[in-house]
Amino acid sequence: MGEQLGVKEYRLALRENKLAGLKCKTCGFVTAPPRLACRNCGATDSEVVVLSGKGKIVTFTTVFIPPENHRGQGPYLVVVVELEEGPWIMGNIQGADPEKATLDLIGKAVYMNNDLIPNDRKPPEDIAPMFVLGG
Repeated sequence: MGEQLGVKEYRLALRENKLAGLKCKTCGFVTAPPRLACRNCGATDSEVVVLSGKGKIVTFTTVFIPPENHRGQGPYLVVVVELEEGPWIMGNIQGADPEKATLDLIGKAVYMNNDLIPNDRKPPEDIAPMFVLGG
């Protein structure tokens, strides 16, 4: 078994504005967020890597009514980003008006800029990848 990167370590890295992933020692495939086995070949021998946090928007959706445990206001944008290293991850985007979002966002360059996501869960604040337009 290779190095371990669990949810706890992944979130701790995000709090330090670092995006951690796993690189398979068998095939070189990069996975983020962490998984027990490589999504490409199924191997469990991997190493922890720090990813650039840069990528492009693959798709997005506008959330007009936030979930019950979300203390923030809607609307906001949720994006799927293809990172330069290959993995696709989901996060929110800042600096884009959700009420004016169009398909022109797809393919736009973004970079990670973490922010705390307000919610009513324990711990009281969680963190997820946050992105900003530009690159």
